[in-house]
Amino acid sequence: MTTLRDHIIEHIHANGPMRIDEYMAMCLLHPTGGYYTTRDPFGAEGDFVTAPEISQMFGELIGLCLAQTWLSQGAPDRFTLAELGPGRGTLMADILRATRAVPGFVQAAQITLVEASASLRDVQRKALAGHAVHWCDSADALPDQPLYLIANEFFDALPIRQFLRDGTGWRERQVGVTDGALCFGLGPVLPQPAFADRLADTQDGDLIEDCAQLAPTVQAITARISAHGGTALIIDYGDWHSLGDTFQALRGHQSVDPLTAPGQCDLTAHVDFEKLALAAAPAQHSRITPQGVFLERLGITQRAQTLATTMTGKQLENHIAAHRRLTHPSEMGNLFKVIGLFPPTQSPPPGLDP
Repeated sequence: MTTLRDHIIEHIHANGPMRIDEYMAMCLLHPTGGYYTTRDPFGAEGDFVTAPEISQMFGELIGLCLAQTWLSQGAPDRFTLAELGPGRGTLMADILRATRAVPGFVQAAQITLVEASASLRDVQRKALAGHAVHWCDSADALPDQPLYLIANEFFDALPIRQFLRDGTGWRERQVGVTDGALCFGLGPVLPQPAFADRLADTQDGDLIEDCAQLAPTVQAITARISAHGGTALIIDYGDWHSLGDTFQALRGHQSVDPLTAPGQCDLTAHVDFEKLALAAAPAQHSRITPQGVFLERLGITQRAQTLATTMTGKQLENHIAAHRRLTHPSEMGNLFKVIGLFPPTQSPPPGLDP
């Protein structure tokens, strides 16, 4: 049986070394061997756990944040409620449950999920049974109307390229084959006019990353927000300015070599929030805010205390641990960042500063 690793090696023998973005895309989305197309990677039985899987509080607070923004912008009677990369549908299910108490919000929402994986669409369909849900393959296909959107751990999975500075030129990091094994190597020194601004903040030997899909995806979102209103909450790991190698793989909740098991582990890279913010124009962007600070501003501790009144024993211990994991600086609280995108004439969503 030909594995995805075999297919990649054959491709390299036939076409030469692969760029990192080509390797990521093949590993994650190959029709028969891709990570997202062949499995459910989420939860305790998968390879990683996202915030919505840790506690219902995450989705509830996100939903109420979106609903408050909707009210502040005049409560449009028809809008898109969208999620990029919705996983199992847990986050959207929690959003819809929490916002049922906001008169008119769910009734006005056209629920739209941006999901490329057919297997995950089936999981989402079950999680959101009872709701009319639309799916599309990319942000470009979102309806042309007010947009209230969440992207939690979506941008980190977009394929990246990596470049090592060499003088005033750059050598691209690539995936090749040595003695039958996949390995990293470097291409020739070439000028890269698109990185002219990075010559000021890098030195010889520094590595930078570039995500070609980031700007078009953000612009598809902000075109709708700028024209019709709405907001986007983007939550991911990364920082304001990218420098260094952040390409990583997770398998069974453990870090592994990205080249060891193509198609069998999750591949990600940190998000450059500065590039994301620059791509958002003419929409405005909030300050980048640690996830823990954002959730505390939305009232997660008060919500946790309310839920805890009905809990005892192991359930209460798990609840306390979930609150800590989402908010504590040594856990997800500082690793994950939040940025809000909103119309030029509006204020940022609750929990975020302009």
